[in-house]
Amino acid sequence: MKRIEAIIRKTKFEDVKEALLSSDIDWFEYHDVHGIGQSRQERIYRGVQYSTDVIERVALTIVCRDQFVQPTVKVIIETAHTGEVGDGRIFISDMIDTWSIRTGEHGDTVLRDKK
Repeated sequence: MKRIEAIIRKTKFEDVKEALLSSDIDWFEYHDVHGIGQSRQERIYRGVQYSTDVIERVALTIVCRDQFVQPTVKVIIETAHTGEVGDGRIFISDMIDTWSIRTGEHGDTVLRDKK
C-alpha cells in the first residue's frame, strides 16, 4: 500500500476532485495548506501583481494499493498541470498497515477494490 500526498493549486481542486472520483478513487482527504518554496516569481493577474509563493493550495491524501499508484498520479498530474510555477508536488510513501475501526479488519483488504 502507498500513501499519495499531492499539493495542488486551489483553483485546480474541483477539476482534480472530479477526475479522481471518475477514476474510481472513492475516498481521499483534503485540506488547505500554506508553504514556501524556492521558486518565487512575480505574476500579474487581472492587473494585480502577486508572488507565486502565496498561491493558495490544497493538500490531498490518498491511500491505495500499489497497482493503483501510477494511474492515480497520472490523473493528478494531467488534471492539475498548468505549466506555471507553483503547480505543486506529489509525494509517495509506503504504508505499513491500515485498520478499519468499525470492523477491526486490517491490511489492504480494508481498501475498496476499484470497479
